[in-house]
Amino acid sequence: MPHSDTAVAVLEFEDAGLSFGPRRLWSGLSLRIEVGEFIAVLGANGSGKTSLIRTILGLQQLNSGRLHVSGRPPRRAADDIGYVPQQRRIDPLTPLRVRDVVGQGLDGHRWGFRRSAGRAARIAAALESVDAAAFADMPIGLLSGGEQQRVRVAQALVADPRLLLCDEPLLSLDLRSQRTITALVDRRRRQKGTAVVFVTHEINPVLPYVDRVLYLADGGFRAGPVEEVFTSATLSGLYGVPIDVVRVDGRILVAGIPEADEPHHHDSGAAAVGAQRV
Repeated sequence: MPHSDTAVAVLEFEDAGLSFGPRRLWSGLSLRIEVGEFIAVLGANGSGKTSLIRTILGLQQLNSGRLHVSGRPPRRAADDIGYVPQQRRIDPLTPLRVRDVVGQGLDGHRWGFRRSAGRAARIAAALESVDAAAFADMPIGLLSGGEQQRVRVAQALVADPRLLLCDEPLLSLDLRSQRTITALVDRRRRQKGTAVVFVTHEINPVLPYVDRVLYLADGGFRAGPVEEVFTSATLSGLYGVPIDVVRVDGRILVAGIPEADEPHHHDSGAAAVGAQRV
């Protein structure tokens, strides 16, 4: 649950809008995210989920409104932001150890490693926090998909960010690995107060952890608790066609989304091993 130990929001959109040419992704977005809050961002492919992440990272400009990260305009290579990209298998021949990959979260994309005081201890602590210490010296390419994604989470957390951005981190993972990754992210925000913005194409893996949902669709959005956003009336209003939302055995099932808006797996453009500082 969110903490309230600071007056400055971790992330705040104020009447924000983003378009590509004549196509509006979303507009009028006002959203304040507090310390330790877990926000899930959902919507169909092309609705602007990854673009929203890019605006926070300082890689894309809003067309209207304002955005602040810890009270400041977004900027590239911000130390207070950790980034976990989509899960993609790393080449088995990649000549990097797990601890080297995590260290990139401190070094950025520069060649060589910056030897700072306490660096090794910070890497070890990050690996321990995601239960990956046992394979710290293994080549990253030899790990399973779920293990590699744990390493990416460690890489994003090693600089002790105030905000963690996760862009479809569960794609191509089996159910067990999905549960492991979401539980690790949730544990971090509860222990450290790290706010989480978690882009996903399905609500069910994050349902036990999420505080609020931001749902993007057809140039509009809805934000609020799961029980308010995931209703037939709300989603039907967003899409302009009848949508059925059914709850079965603790899971949420959505039927009737127009075929053209069906979610598809997409590439965020992040490097497979790349560090969290962009």
